[in-house]
Amino acid sequence: MNEIKVAFAGNPNCGKTTLFNAYTGAKLKVANWPGVTVERKDAEMDFKNIHFRMTDTPGAYSLTSYTMEEEVTRNFLTGDNVDAIIDVADASSLERNLYLTLQLIELGKPVVLALNMMDIVEERGMAIDLHRMPEMLGIPVVPVSARKRQGLEILLHAVIHHLEKPLDKPQHHHARGAHIHDHHSEYTVVYSDEVEDQIDLVSALLEKKYPRLENYRWYALKTLERDSFVLEAYPIDYVPEKDFEQEIINQRYAFIEEVIAECLVNKDASSANTDKADRLLTHSVWGIPMFLLIMAVVFFLTFTVGDWLKGYFELFLEFITGAVGDFLSAVNTNETLISLITDGIIAGVGGILTFLPNIFILFLALAFLEDSGYMSRAAYVMDGLMSKLGLSGRAFIPMLLGFGCTVPAVMASRALENRRDRIKTVLVTPFMSCSARLPIYVLISGMFFGSYAMLAAYSMYIIGMITAIVAAKVMSFADKNHDENTLLIELPEYKLPNLRTVGIYVWDKVRDYLTKAGTTIFIASIILWALLNFGTSGLVDSPADSFAAYIGHAAVPFLSLAGLGSWQIAVALISGIAAKEVVVSSMSVLYGISGISSDAGMATLSGILAQSGFTAVNAYSLMLFCLLYIPCIATIATIKRETSWKYALISIVMHLMTAWVVSTLFFQIASRLI
Repeated sequence: MNEIKVAFAGNPNCGKTTLFNAYTGAKLKVANWPGVTVERKDAEMDFKNIHFRMTDTPGAYSLTSYTMEEEVTRNFLTGDNVDAIIDVADASSLERNLYLTLQLIELGKPVVLALNMMDIVEERGMAIDLHRMPEMLGIPVVPVSARKRQGLEILLHAVIHHLEKPLDKPQHHHARGAHIHDHHSEYTVVYSDEVEDQIDLVSALLEKKYPRLENYRWYALKTLERDSFVLEAYPIDYVPEKDFEQEIINQRYAFIEEVIAECLVNKDASSANTDKADRLLTHSVWGIPMFLLIMAVVFFLTFTVGDWLKGYFELFLEFITGAVGDFLSAVNTNETLISLITDGIIAGVGGILTFLPNIFILFLALAFLEDSGYMSRAAYVMDGLMSKLGLSGRAFIPMLLGFGCTVPAVMASRALENRRDRIKTVLVTPFMSCSARLPIYVLISGMFFGSYAMLAAYSMYIIGMITAIVAAKVMSFADKNHDENTLLIELPEYKLPNLRTVGIYVWDKVRDYLTKAGTTIFIASIILWALLNFGTSGLVDSPADSFAAYIGHAAVPFLSLAGLGSWQIAVALISGIAAKEVVVSSMSVLYGISGISSDAGMATLSGILAQSGFTAVNAYSLMLFCLLYIPCIATIATIKRETSWKYALISIVMHLMTAWVVSTLFFQIASRLI
């Protein structure tokens, strides 16, 4: 046994990915599952001279597939690429987690149960009998703490040992029926005599028709549960006497209650703190105001702490710009090349990098909220509002992710069962204000709104949510066939965020931001510099004669009603389709301002804009337009991949027209009132 292929399975929010990361760190291979657009994570490691190939499967509550993620997980676990399954269970919520455990055991493959968050169990004054539980389940049970990296080696050792020498048959003491077979010595879960008779009958029919199948009992159970995949793939001539699905589910939970009664001590003392917090955070009246308050705190930290750190980045950028310019001049570099490097590349890319502290604080706050267990509460409290829009509260989870980046937010819509819900969610999610727009808000609000800058910037997040909600409502009116949506979502116990998990999450996002600065924004800055410095006659002395000016002037008639009738702003907005951050770097290049985010740079830009009659009303209209207009290229490509070109084009038109209508209405009304 030189290699073991291990699959990590478990409910959402059980700590499965945290445990997977504890083994693999950030050394992951990320791709899509074959045939579907659901992300998979693979990694490899060596332990005790054995090579482990590990796969982190999507979170699932059941092997009866209700969502795309559950379907992917079930198909992978039933395939040939799995030697053993590590079932990660939240030890503080055993009742919910053990339902998947029983189904994994019935699958017939070696299963090792990793009881995660044991430290939380101890904190709540509970205890788990780790001798009795393996006896009742018939599989190894290993306590671990993914966030403290405890029990990791023992867990892998249990996998190796279980493959070499499986445990004895399960031992449980519940009443035995008079069934012809003594199934209690064979299987972990034994059903009523009536159900067991049907299992035996269906197993015999399957064996006769499909002699090469393995584990006929599992396929028989799925047939009785009316599992669509099994019924289509392995049809048999069988008409059940009645619907056995609910009966099988009830009997599984009855066995789980036995396990809990025998193995979990001081259960009643658990969940006290979570229940107290949820009385406020999930309250029918105060839940939404609390969500808005929490997001306001997140934005306050992003704006204040981030701006303080940004000042040091600006000083460093000024030093680099001056040093590079002096060096290039000293070696007699061509003036055009110096302009490209200092005014184009450094001004464009560097201007974006100065906002890195704000982006870091935002991602850090979102990571803490997600890992603490609050994000699912946000979806829960929004369920009532979302259902009135023809969407499930689950659709609010991708929308929340949109505060970070729209691309993974669009991809997260896969968790929605209904295709119409997925399409509506994909189309409205880009209205949520992603982190790429934050540099625009910080720059524009800082120049024109003084002490109210943070409030002006925060309003963009609220307006983005309102616009997404209104757009969803409009689409629901158009969709006459939309179904009522019921939210089924787990509310995990609150816990202290895992610093390692938070660190990996933040680093991944910051790395993506830096990669974008080094690729998309780098290229966009060079292209924009070229457009500004060349025209029909070649190299030009004034940007007004450049190709960029021609492009900008063509867009001015469309934008002028919204108070954005400057060709430079038009060019910046067009370049922002590549990536929203490019709007800031473009303005730096367009107006020839190095260190545009510094106090001096903002003062220079606001002075230039003020000379053209650009006021706070124009500034707010610009922020609105940047909030709502065409998503970035990466988002458009993701929408096309998740749906089709049709909906990608619909998204482009819908967002552009929404941005124009909203910013025009605001400017025309506000300019008359103020």
